[in-house]
Amino acid sequence: MTNPVNFYKEQLENLSEKRKSITKKLSILQLFRLVVFFVTALVVYLTINLQIIPVFFGVFGFFSFTYLVLSFLKTKKHLANIDARIAINETEIEVLQGNFRQLPTGSMFANPMHYFSHDIDLFGKGSFFQYLNRTITFDGKVVLANILTSNGTSNVSDKQKAVQELSEKVHWREDFSSLKKEVSAEEEATKKVAWMGDYTAKLGTFWGMFSRLFSLASLTLIGLMIFGILPFSILLYWYITGLIIAFSQLKKTQALYTQASHTKAFFSQYYPLLALIEKEKFTATILKEKQQKILTGNIPASKIFKTFSKILDAFDQRNNLVMLLVGNSLFLWDIMQAAKTEKWINTHKKTVVQWFEAVRFFDAQNSLANFTFNHPEYVFPSLKKQEKNQIVNAHQLGHPLLATEKRVNNDFLIDQQQFFIITGANMAGKSTFLRTLSLSMVMANCGLPVCAKSYQYTPIKLITSMRTSDSLSEDESYFYAELKRLKFIVDKIKNDQYFIILDEILKGTNSKDKATGSKQFVEKLTNSKSTGIIATHDVSLCDLSEEFTTIDTFYFDAEITNDELSFDYKIKKGVCKNMNASFLLKKMEIV
Repeated sequence: MTNPVNFYKEQLENLSEKRKSITKKLSILQLFRLVVFFVTALVVYLTINLQIIPVFFGVFGFFSFTYLVLSFLKTKKHLANIDARIAINETEIEVLQGNFRQLPTGSMFANPMHYFSHDIDLFGKGSFFQYLNRTITFDGKVVLANILTSNGTSNVSDKQKAVQELSEKVHWREDFSSLKKEVSAEEEATKKVAWMGDYTAKLGTFWGMFSRLFSLASLTLIGLMIFGILPFSILLYWYITGLIIAFSQLKKTQALYTQASHTKAFFSQYYPLLALIEKEKFTATILKEKQQKILTGNIPASKIFKTFSKILDAFDQRNNLVMLLVGNSLFLWDIMQAAKTEKWINTHKKTVVQWFEAVRFFDAQNSLANFTFNHPEYVFPSLKKQEKNQIVNAHQLGHPLLATEKRVNNDFLIDQQQFFIITGANMAGKSTFLRTLSLSMVMANCGLPVCAKSYQYTPIKLITSMRTSDSLSEDESYFYAELKRLKFIVDKIKNDQYFIILDEILKGTNSKDKATGSKQFVEKLTNSKSTGIIATHDVSLCDLSEEFTTIDTFYFDAEITNDELSFDYKIKKGVCKNMNASFLLKKMEIV
């Protein structure tokens, strides 16, 4: 079993050595560049009166200097990539040591009305998303959030195989993630390019052909003028004609340029990611299906993206003064590039969204795979048919965000259409256990391994009610908000099976009314096809276990020894007898 921290530390050592070597190479290239420049200038100066020698040395020096400049830029880019890889490995070490609150929180995806995400701290500061997310694109981040919140229970086995395969491709994932600085992570690419799907050509094929013929005619006229066959005035008239033609189509070319320029960055940044996906060999069904979407046709999607990126770069030259005055008048530059842009859009607009979708899919999956690699001790849930229609049968189940040395794991088994009522003292671990179980089910549905020694599981949708808040803006009381949540649950379980987790229902009313209402609600749940857990401080609710064979009771205990309160955070069968509110009030000298 690979120790992730040791792996990342070893990676850092190797990368640090490479960085030293590259930094040294950069210094040498920089020095050589200066030497070549000054030597070339000196030799040309000293041999200026000779015929061939200064020209020879000037040309040789120019090409040598250009080569060194290009080598310097290439090496500098390599150094930036090494720095990105170093940052990746440093981040993973920090996260595995429990320091992850500096990472993006995903708070933009928080939704108090969602089936479970708000209750189990899926998004926000210190959330599971913050711990899990390593996406480098905005779209990837959205897909990852959707995976976590989808409540999907289909193809779990296929999801597991995809995550497991990618987890083993550590270096490929690092290659992917190291392009982070080159990718805009704060904008949604698919929305930026959505206009392509509905785009209708304004120029058509005529102007593309015409601009090329016009350019050829311009070159011919320039040649004839140079050899003295035609006067300059003819070229001048041709120049003015070109300006008039370019101006006549300015509105169309400007509109297209404005739209296309917004997508330029995405295409130049995404084609390296597409190239990585194209070249890799995958065996998992889900991965192969996504890869196949970018392998259609004879030309790889990455090359098609790269071609469009170059077209947009050329189109962007319209802002150059020389291109504006010469390019448009003699070569109809704007019209030519606009026609090329339209041709690309008309050819590929139906598939371009699929290509972006493939990138964001792998971006999101890499986060799941990274989590899997970082936790080799976790287990993939067993989805084999279980005895007695068990929903969850977990051994040593724990919460993945709790430090190993502080985490207390529990065994847990619940059958289909069974309900557990859990009681316990304050701070004894009820809420933590509910969130642990909830998160394990979300992880299992996503194809992730869970924090347990073993985990047998029948995929089922999750719905919770653990946190409810009032709303001043909507003039909504706490009790009414809670009733709305319970109504939401009742409506959902009418037509589908859910695993329901409730923490202290009907908190917003008096104790007698609460006890009566809670019993009625639990009775309604037992008549549904759902399964679940209800945590409560109201031990009278446990009496329902005597009336219904599908209801059982468990508790978390607290012990007071030598005037000190202690917890073992272990779930036990039965009803809690020890409560600690009055003890804590006295202990803290509140009463």
